[in-house]
Amino acid sequence: MRRPCGPRAYQRLTPPDFPVRKRSLTAGYAGVMRILIVEDEHDLATVLRHGLLAEGYAVDVAQDGRMGYHLAATGAYGVIVLDLMLPSMNGFQISQRLRADGVGTPILVLTAKDGTYDQLDALDGGADDYLVKPFNYPVLLARIRALARRDSRVPTAVQRVGDLTVDSVRRTCMRGGVSVGLTPREFALLDLLARAEQRPIGKQDILLQLWPDEVDEVNLVEARISALRRKIDRPFARQSVQTVRGFGYRLVDDGPAGQQ
Repeated sequence: MRRPCGPRAYQRLTPPDFPVRKRSLTAGYAGVMRILIVEDEHDLATVLRHGLLAEGYAVDVAQDGRMGYHLAATGAYGVIVLDLMLPSMNGFQISQRLRADGVGTPILVLTAKDGTYDQLDALDGGADDYLVKPFNYPVLLARIRALARRDSRVPTAVQRVGDLTVDSVRRTCMRGGVSVGLTPREFALLDLLARAEQRPIGKQDILLQLWPDEVDEVNLVEARISALRRKIDRPFARQSVQTVRGFGYRLVDDGPAGQQ
């Protein structure tokens, strides 16, 4: 039986609803895991992109197989989410060619093809996981996290700034051994600052690297910095998120040995 490929294919998705603005497929993101979605169904690709951006990932989308292959071949991605039924080059061909080229990026096949032999061919051809449409969005996120944990090419997962620990794979934050609950956007901001190793990052750079759809909304950075301070600094009487006047922000070790 053919599974739905249109809106019904993601009827259990619940990512945020906000407008899309065009941006470059090759926009860079420092310190944030990039995910490539290769999916020709426009509505599904848009929903996936929005949902993954809201989770704090950087996301590029290719809507035909040939473009997807060329982007994936750069090796710039932490995980590839790959449809099988694509124009110009199908998903089986993409995964096989990537493995033949020595590209080891984890591949999660997301497809309406639910046949046993389809799954065998995809997994034997180089894919690492297989999820059939319609699918459960939290399960998709969990599988992406699992693939990232297994991939040794993903940058160092745990960043430490004083007694603040940021785990970019498990997406957790600890301060002095105490768990700190953050929203996906707050975590993405903290992760970016932590990876800068106490160097300042400009407000415009933060928007370009994390939220390119909101690149004109500089005030949003200030609001999200304030929200982050309320969670990781104020309850602990700390000031680790510092303002660099006229430029942006940095995350520093403000403990007894690291105060400046």
